Amino acid sequence: MKDFQKIGDELKAAMKVRDEDRVRVLRALKTAIRNKEVELVRPLEEKEYIQVVKTLIKQRNEAIEQFEKGGRSDLAEIEKRELAILNEYLPKMLSEEEILAIVRRVISESGASGARDVGRVMKMVMAEVGAMADGRLVNSIVVRELGQVGK
Repeated sequence: MKDFQKIGDELKAAMKVRDEDRVRVLRALKTAIRNKEVELVRPLEEKEYIQVVKTLIKQRNEAIEQFEKGGRSDLAEIEKRELAILNEYLPKMLSEEEILAIVRRVISESGASGARDVGRVMKMVMAEVGAMADGRLVNSIVVRELGQVGK
C-alpha cells in the first residue's frame, strides 16, 4: 500500500513536471482517502485503502462507458489515462494461471467435489488472494474447475 505521505510526495512531483492527468488523479485519490478516514475516524487499513482505489477505478470505468456511448471519445481517453494511473495504486494482480493453481490446490485440499462447493471454495480462495485478484475472475475459474471435478 502506498501511504498517504507518499501520495502527497508523488502529487508534488507531478505538479512540478506539470503532469495534469496525474495531478488530477492524485488529488482525487488523496481526497477520497481523507474522506474515508474522516468517515471511519481512523487511518485506513490496507483492504480499505484498496477499496477506495477500486471505487475510483469503477467510477472511471463507468465514465468511459458513458462517454463512449455518447460519442465523446476525447473525454473517454482522459478517463482511460486516469484509470491507468489509478491502477498503479493497487497491489500487483495475480495472473489467471496463478489463480488457477491456487483454485486447484484449494479444491484438492478441501475435498470439494462439485458445484455445491463453490461458496466454500470461493471463500477459501478469496481469503488467500485478497485484493490481488478480481472476484469475478476467481468465481469463473472456481465454477469451471468444480464443473470438471464433478465429471
